[in-house]
Amino acid sequence: MEGNSPTEDQHTMNQIKEHQHNKMLNAAELGDLFANYLGDSLFCCIFEHHLQVVKDDEIKDYLEFAFDNAMKHLRMIKEIYTKENIPLPIGFGEQDVRKEAPGLFSDVFMLFYTTQMARAGLLTYGDALSTATRQDIIEHFKVGLNDSIDIYEKGTHLLLTKGINIATPTTPYPQKVDFVEKESFISVIAGKSRPLTTIEIKQLQVNINTNILGKALMLGFSQVASSEKLRNYFQEGVKVADRQIKQLGKFLLNEYLPTPNLMDAHISDSTIPPFSDKLMLYHASLANTIGISNYGLAISKTMRHDLHGELAILTADIGKYANEGINLTIGNGWLEEPPTAADRIKLSKESPSNKPVE
Repeated sequence: MEGNSPTEDQHTMNQIKEHQHNKMLNAAELGDLFANYLGDSLFCCIFEHHLQVVKDDEIKDYLEFAFDNAMKHLRMIKEIYTKENIPLPIGFGEQDVRKEAPGLFSDVFMLFYTTQMARAGLLTYGDALSTATRQDIIEHFKVGLNDSIDIYEKGTHLLLTKGINIATPTTPYPQKVDFVEKESFISVIAGKSRPLTTIEIKQLQVNINTNILGKALMLGFSQVASSEKLRNYFQEGVKVADRQIKQLGKFLLNEYLPTPNLMDAHISDSTIPPFSDKLMLYHASLANTIGISNYGLAISKTMRHDLHGELAILTADIGKYANEGINLTIGNGWLEEPPTAADRIKLSKESPSNKPVE
């Protein structure tokens, strides 16, 4: 059976758009666009600072590519919000970047950071795309997903040229097809456990890298935050990430597998903040969200009970830290409320029929 011609495909697409002309955004689309706007407005600020201090020309070109894509996403969301007559979120902007501040992180860390954020974008945009139904929103998240693919691919290649390998360790190729015969495959018996599967190794590596990034970010932020409360909070974040790295690393070391290198040495000794306290605190919340999401995926992909248990404990550790951050954000009046369902009880109390007749 032959496929449709370009003309037929365009006709079908025009019919879809016409059919959806007056269709309201659904809850998933509203929520994901809101989160997308906050995230990309933050990344624009991060990239703006990085581009002011980066020295390596190849990394500078890469950061400019990532910055241009983030700016493009913001413009696309603004067009959607304008069309739908929805107030644009505040997000982050020029007021959150200190242009005179020296570099807080090395060029290599900026590269590592951007690559890891692109990886998070793959998951975030994929999730948003999976619940979008209006064609213009589907197209928006497809653009974001494809851009994240490009940024991640360019970043991993550039990291290798700079001597940084974020790949998982190699394992022997299977010699034959086999089936699991014993329940001990998913449990620990008499203190002995079977080797990690390649998927479990992958999930450990991913989550260690996420915490390596988080630890370095929190360490840098703790040096420059103007608020003592925030400095203490970021210092606690360093401890949380360090615990996570060590606990996850034990599983790899027990299999005689290497663990990823820390990025702590890639932080400068600057104490001048390149970003506002508001931006840094939100970035900590974003890192927590990514971490918890990664652990949820890891739990679903692993079969060893001891690894399940450890991941559950580590998730709770991040959850507690994340809750403290949200309380700090609310306390400072910085938590921008996302779109919510209608409060029917409140509306009924405010109904004109409930007011006494004069």
